[in-house]
Amino acid sequence: MSHVIEMLNIRKEFPGIVANDDITLQVEQGEIHAILGENGAGKSTLMSILFGLYRADRGTIKVRGKEVHIANPNNASALGIGMVHQHFQLVQNFTVTENIILGREGGFILDRRTAAKRIKALSEQYGLSIDPYSIISDITVGMQQRVEILKMLYRDAEILIFDEPTAVLTPQEIDELMQIMRNLVKEGKSIILITHKLDEIKAVADRCTIIRRGKFVDLVDVATTSQAKMAAMMVGRQVNFKVKKKPAEPKEPVLFIKDLNVLNNKKVLGVKDFSLEVRSGEIVGIAGVDGNGQTELVEAITGLRSIASGSVQINGTDITEKDIKERNEIGLGHIPEDRQKRGLVMQFPIRDNMVIKEYYRKPFSKNGLLKEEVIRKHAQDICDAFDVRSGEGIESAAGKLSGGNQQKAIVGREMMLEPNLLIAVQPTRGLDVGAIEYIHKRLVEHRDKGHAVLLVSFELDEIFNLSDRIAVMNSGRLIDTVFTNETNEQDVGLMMTGVKVRGADHESTI
Repeated sequence: MSHVIEMLNIRKEFPGIVANDDITLQVEQGEIHAILGENGAGKSTLMSILFGLYRADRGTIKVRGKEVHIANPNNASALGIGMVHQHFQLVQNFTVTENIILGREGGFILDRRTAAKRIKALSEQYGLSIDPYSIISDITVGMQQRVEILKMLYRDAEILIFDEPTAVLTPQEIDELMQIMRNLVKEGKSIILITHKLDEIKAVADRCTIIRRGKFVDLVDVATTSQAKMAAMMVGRQVNFKVKKKPAEPKEPVLFIKDLNVLNNKKVLGVKDFSLEVRSGEIVGIAGVDGNGQTELVEAITGLRSIASGSVQINGTDITEKDIKERNEIGLGHIPEDRQKRGLVMQFPIRDNMVIKEYYRKPFSKNGLLKEEVIRKHAQDICDAFDVRSGEGIESAAGKLSGGNQQKAIVGREMMLEPNLLIAVQPTRGLDVGAIEYIHKRLVEHRDKGHAVLLVSFELDEIFNLSDRIAVMNSGRLIDTVFTNETNEQDVGLMMTGVKVRGADHESTI
């Protein structure tokens, strides 16, 4: 096979960091080529160079055997290169068609109808199932990603770059995206997949280039290379996929939820008559298909959403009517589902984000004045402990960090506060296996210090790996609560559909 893309001896430096250090990437025509690396390894930087967002300091780029100079994304597009970014580039109140033709309108008259017909035809050709007239804000995240894919196809892209495409998708949407990628390759496209999810690489990729801390490590054939071997090459050591933990020793209740009812965004009950207790010294996992009330439940506990009826207590204090600041002071920590919307102020430096919940209290301020040295040391301690990487250190704006490093910063901030109750929603979303191993270990340590953890994850593996008990949700209701060591993924999966399993006979009581 011929090489459709060659990036030879690429080097890119930013202040204080070498992002790409003499990296070579060669992608064959008609393959799915994965780029595997830790958070901050230089994957997105390399692809940003290929797409014209950055200029390499040194190295050569060839497209279909011809050396090229890609100064901007328009150059890349003219060469048939398209990119789906990790954080979508869509205008929320525009239609699908308007987003796709934005920047490519042409002429004095905007012909939406003709464009919509072509978009519909492309959608059907590649199995994308997108309505050209839908408003972006009305469709799911998974569908928004398909709009980004259609944007590339509309521009006749032949080389498609996917940057961490599954970081915000549900398991079902991930399976659908994998099939879309296969369809694209069957139609003659070539795909570069930036990821650190080994199971997805095994599912769709042909070959995999592995990089670590900005350097090329190896090029492997995916079919003949184990996940464990790829993980070891990625992080430079053996990785334990299962967390080691002793049996839980739960004590007094920390979180007590009684008959909770919460409205969703459509003003109907998203959480219905929900009751649950989480005690100190245990991790309780919430299992359920995305969209079954988990978001409403978490937002009700953390104060981001009003409670229609029922009550929530933390450490015996009723917090149902308390504001977010009061809940935090009682001992509530929150790793949010949306790290950019709820977790960080993207324009603020990491330094300030690390004290954004505590800046007004000792030791970070005195008599209303911030103690800058204390704040800087605290932020640096978090970055060191949780391996948060950025070119400008703690002075870097949060928005300049990779998604994985943003996640590690939030997890570090919340856990450093030692909250009595830590609500962890998708805590390892967007993290590589080495970081996942470390975060899982820290969550178990938090439990072993006598704190309570409420874990919400759409990864059943993560739920079973960490949880002492599992509470299963369906349509906003608690289906059942089971001990992890007395159940299995099949039974929990069945309960996630709304069936209450009792004993070996799996009898439904619903």
